[in-house]
Amino acid sequence: MTSDALKVLIYSHDTFGLGHLRRCRAIAQSLVGTFSEMSVLILSGSPIIGSYEFKSRVDFVRIPGVIKLRNGNYTPLSLHLNIDHTLAIRSSIIEHTAKVFNPDIFIVDKEPLGLRGEVLPTLEHLARTHTRLVLGLRDVMDDPEVLRDEWTRKNVDPALTDLYDEIWVYGPSFMNNPLEGMDLPQAVHDKTLFTGYLQRSMPASTSAFVPPFDGNPYILVTPGGGGDGIELVDWVIRAYETRERPLFPALIVLGPFMPSEEVERFTARAEALRDVEVLRFTPEIEPYMNAATAVVGMGGYNTFCEILSFDKPTLLVPRVVPRREQAIRAEQAKRLGLVEVLPIDAYPDNELMLDALSQLPSNPAPSQAQSRTVLGGLEVVNARVDEIYRERNVTPVYKDGAPVLQLTAQRSV
Repeated sequence: MTSDALKVLIYSHDTFGLGHLRRCRAIAQSLVGTFSEMSVLILSGSPIIGSYEFKSRVDFVRIPGVIKLRNGNYTPLSLHLNIDHTLAIRSSIIEHTAKVFNPDIFIVDKEPLGLRGEVLPTLEHLARTHTRLVLGLRDVMDDPEVLRDEWTRKNVDPALTDLYDEIWVYGPSFMNNPLEGMDLPQAVHDKTLFTGYLQRSMPASTSAFVPPFDGNPYILVTPGGGGDGIELVDWVIRAYETRERPLFPALIVLGPFMPSEEVERFTARAEALRDVEVLRFTPEIEPYMNAATAVVGMGGYNTFCEILSFDKPTLLVPRVVPRREQAIRAEQAKRLGLVEVLPIDAYPDNELMLDALSQLPSNPAPSQAQSRTVLGGLEVVNARVDEIYRERNVTPVYKDGAPVLQLTAQRSV
């Protein structure tokens, strides 16, 4: 590889769950799969980043972990330090890595200034260099008034206006605009690109995958990282424990952040049921999603992308605290005919869950309501990266000589 090979640095805001890491990983894997002389480095505080496999030319720098508590406060994951000391260490590692790596593009996921402003010094430094600064946002962040108050408190607007060159929204504009109602300058909207959702695909090798229930049809239940999925899992298991009507077998992937005491309770309850199996965690959910007849989830960004990618009838039970992100996404998806939704406020109404689970396998797949072109996010990101390099008179080298697809995403107006 030449010394002037293309370099992308990605900051993954990892304080709760798997969403940020998995979204950044998907983008990194797609970029190096398209550009044969590109290297991508991910900055992450996730304690399980080492559980995932990465393509050649993707690597990560593990910064000290911080977790977000349900009350919204932060605490160090492992270090016996106060939060300010831990954040100072994280910020120093981030800035030093950026200076040495000297990226062509720096993508910041979700938090414009990073956790409690830890990325701001890096943004200010890179803004004086050739680096293109990109903020990547989910399709849904939160209720606009809540997000407006949060960003005002954190003094985010100057960075959106003066530091970031571009804002990528990882969803279609008709689904949701996370900047709508935020009273931001038109200049911020003008730099926004709606990419579409980030499509997920099967891993290169699925030799280790063993279909559950001897290959018979089943429902996949996934609460994502699991830290906030206790009510969902309990609700589903309650339905199977009553056995008031036939249900497809259920495979429940609890997630790595579900409390250990809850894991033990759910595992014991599942062992008493002939048609429920529990899996603690897998870094490759895709084969299980692909083989499933239908899916029950909470409505997080990655799960939603997987539901669309593998085109599965889906029941969402979104959380509403500490953010309404999942509920907003689920409500809009239901309006579009993509999924069915049970409000978490109805927990633990057993009859409601039984009705939903019994009907779920015969519900329509998302593709019957919406074109699968909404899954063009990775291609659009690749195309935009290609444009950035060409604007600088740098000709990227493609894998197998294949050109990047023409940019078709919508820019904000």
